Parts: sequence; C-alpha cells; structure tokens
Amino acid sequence: MRRFARVYGADPLHLLAVLFTFALAGYAVSVVGVQNLWNPDVWWKSIAVWFLGAVIAHDLVLFPLYALADRSLTSGLDAMRGRRRPRSRTVPALNYIRIPALASGLTLLLFLPGIIEQGADAYLAATGLTEEPYLDRWLLLSAAFFAVSALAYATRLALSRKDGGAVSRP
Repeated sequence: MRRFARVYGADPLHLLAVLFTFALAGYAVSVVGVQNLWNPDVWWKSIAVWFLGAVIAHDLVLFPLYALADRSLTSGLDAMRGRRRPRSRTVPALNYIRIPALASGLTLLLFLPGIIEQGADAYLAATGLTEEPYLDRWLLLSAAFFAVSALAYATRLALSRKDGGAVSRP
C-alpha cells in the first residue's frame, strides 16, 4: 500500500474516485450525445465552448482573485493579532469569515442576472413583477449568512472558554 501511495501519490481510494468521475463524465457525454455538445452552425452556442470558457475563466481569473482575497484575510487577521499566531486555546475566526463570504459570493453568482436586472422586460412580461427586489434580498441574505456565522463563532468561543480553552481541531 505504501509503495502504491508513493508511486501514485495518493491512496487507492483516490484513484477509484477519479476513475468513477471519468466514467460518470463519459456516461453523461454518451447520454447527451457528442452532436448535442457542439453546434457547428453557431460555434459560440456550443456547450463545449462555454464549458472550456468557464474553466479558463475560473482557473485564470477567479481562482487567483479569491486566493488573493483569502491571503489578504489571513494577513489582516494576523495583523490584528499583532503578527503572532493564535494560542492553541483560541478559536480561529478564519472559517467563520470564509464560509459566509463563499455563500454570499455563490448566491451573487446565482442571482446576478436578477440583481443587475438583465432581461427585466422578459421577466416583467412572464411574471408581472419587476426584478427590483433581487438586490435587497441578496443583501439581506448575505447579512443573514454573516449573522449566523457570527453567532456560531460567539457560541463556540463561549463554549471554549467554559471548557477551559480546549478547542478540538478537525
């Protein structure tokens, strides 16, 4: 097992998961059909082109941006602590900021067309409503994400102080 892990770089379960993922992707392509993934008449409407564009946009644009944001958050928290690492007794706040920020960003991505009122005429014609409340609702939802996270952090901090400062790290 150790030899396999040294040669492959991970345990056999990882290899099994990767093979399963490739098999699932192959099955999805076979069900959808290659002809439906590529539109030779209007190439930019092809699913394959949009998927490739999404991969490039994520890996070359978005990933560096949110990696920079995460590094800035970590550096900012270190600066607030006086450039020292937290004692093992303290509850780290980093994930209590990361999780609601991720949730807020994903909901922004999901509801961005409504927030920027893209297709407002079609939405109005279909529903009789405007897209005006989307921004307010997204802001309220984001505030709720951060409020719940702050409450969870405060609870965990209070429990760690009650237990004498012992914090279990996953």
